[in-house]
Amino acid sequence: MAWALAGRHTLTMEAARALKILRPYVAAVAAAGLAAGFAARLAGAAGWPDAIWAAVTLPVLAVLLAEIVTSLRRGDLGLDIVAAVSMTAALLVGQELAAAIVALMYAGGQYLETFAERAARREMTALLSRVPRVAVRHRDGRLEEVALDLILPGDRLLIRQGDVLPVDGTVAGGVAVLDQSALTGESLPVRLKAGAAALSGATNAGEAFDLLATRRAAESTYAGIVRLVEAAQRSRAPMSRLADRYALLFLAVTLALAGGAWALIGDAIRAVAVLVVATPCPLILAVPVAIVSGLSRAARLGILIKGGKAIEMLASIRALVIDKTGTLTLGQARLIETRSLGETAAEEVLRLAASLDQASKHIIAQTVVAEARRRGLTLAIPAEVAEVPGEGILGRVDGRAVIVGGLRFVGAKLGFDVRSLAGQRPPGALSVAVALDGRLAGVLILSDEVRSGTEQLLSELRALGIERIVLATGDRHEVARFVAAGLSIDQVRSELTPDQKILAVLAERKNGPVMMIGDGVNDAPALAAADIGMAMGARGAAASAEAADVVLLVDQLDRVLPAIRIARRSRAIALESVIAGMGLSILAMIAAAWGYIAPVEGALLQEAIDVLVIVNALRALRG
Repeated sequence: MAWALAGRHTLTMEAARALKILRPYVAAVAAAGLAAGFAARLAGAAGWPDAIWAAVTLPVLAVLLAEIVTSLRRGDLGLDIVAAVSMTAALLVGQELAAAIVALMYAGGQYLETFAERAARREMTALLSRVPRVAVRHRDGRLEEVALDLILPGDRLLIRQGDVLPVDGTVAGGVAVLDQSALTGESLPVRLKAGAAALSGATNAGEAFDLLATRRAAESTYAGIVRLVEAAQRSRAPMSRLADRYALLFLAVTLALAGGAWALIGDAIRAVAVLVVATPCPLILAVPVAIVSGLSRAARLGILIKGGKAIEMLASIRALVIDKTGTLTLGQARLIETRSLGETAAEEVLRLAASLDQASKHIIAQTVVAEARRRGLTLAIPAEVAEVPGEGILGRVDGRAVIVGGLRFVGAKLGFDVRSLAGQRPPGALSVAVALDGRLAGVLILSDEVRSGTEQLLSELRALGIERIVLATGDRHEVARFVAAGLSIDQVRSELTPDQKILAVLAERKNGPVMMIGDGVNDAPALAAADIGMAMGARGAAASAEAADVVLLVDQLDRVLPAIRIARRSRAIALESVIAGMGLSILAMIAAAWGYIAPVEGALLQEAIDVLVIVNALRALRG
């Protein structure tokens, strides 16, 4: 049974796509037929104009009926039924010109909707169109062009100028100048040195360089983004579903007005005029265009919103639960202080420690090396290196015996407890001891810092209507308290397991729709449980990006502000278009029922209303 339903759904989707492809041709036939009828009237060919208009209405009506059947098979009751009834009624009462205008109006409106959606999706579609199909790989001293699915981690690829990086990797040599605007919205290219990580989907804006693949194409960042975009494009907004539910009510009102005009006055022409002026309804045109426009504008800023449901829920958020590491903070240790405990200057302590750490792959060692290089220190080549993984490293630098590592490791090597000499460190910070020639020379203090501008961000979120902000982290209580100090956070919940993070999210539901922001795998359950889950960054098939409703493609927490503003503006424009369009349609229907609007005039008036609401809905593309 499930297989049969899945097959039926697939056939229905294929039929819907086929009918959408026919839209421009149907509109062209309707326009040509309407023009041919007028030409026949000008030529004085009696009887021919009505026959031509009737003939050109029939194929449009046939396509319309096919779309109605396809919608019903999906379980949707659309307002296209009103268009079918009005065309049929106009033909039955001898209003062939009105029927032809409705046919052109319907076909043209459908094409205009397709055109508007295509324009609205251009930023998202641009992401899909940039997917590379092949890559150039080094193999046995020569270059070969291979399909993406044949690339394996460790393969060396040639990235030519203008190429889109096919997989995640590291720069194998030289300097790479990459344009990441399609991923992050940042307009300025970035320069990456040898060994730096490079994301798939970026464009080589400089000279050719070699890339060492670290992931398969299907697991890389860009593939993950493409999957998220495709899912967003397949989704439908709740407002669109709401429009479908209102379709039955609007259809009943239309038929009641048309039937009443006919029954009370006995004039079938008035009834047809009511039907004509009600077709098609702006409700089914404005909502998808406005929502997709918002999705596209967000994508332009490096904010991937997974469909209409997410953008509507994002517009109504009242509570925020936010993770600490990698979200509220940068997610990586940084050197915040170098303490000299002897005669050696602090900068020299850092230089010697970094010189020795060059021989280690430990993340803390690499952080120390990066900071020394950022400060322009000249690093020496270490010798006689010996490392205890996860503990520390020792060797000789410029003829001096150097030991770098944790306080216990260095203390054990020196033969005494150095912790009392190292001094206090901030909560959550890490101390790295440095010994020179058998003496404790200094301590490096590393900490995960709060993102710059976080307090201003939280204040602006409150200005947007976020009433409650909760910090939820698995880190220790004192660390969480230290990070939250000075920030406008209502509650700090620490030492949470992934299951407890879910409970933290659910507990905030009493305050309204809840948004959860996180970045780690341990955040994925809470992201999925929230009304809106927002993930920091899209790293291939990462659990957090897959579970979230919104993915920030650039590692900047402040992008949450434009995300909410875009969502609210898109929703407001959609509602504004619907209310204005429906109001004008109902007024026109009443006027038609009283005989003030003829069928032909009604058709032209409704066309003007439809164009008006679609153009208004496209405002969501702009800031």
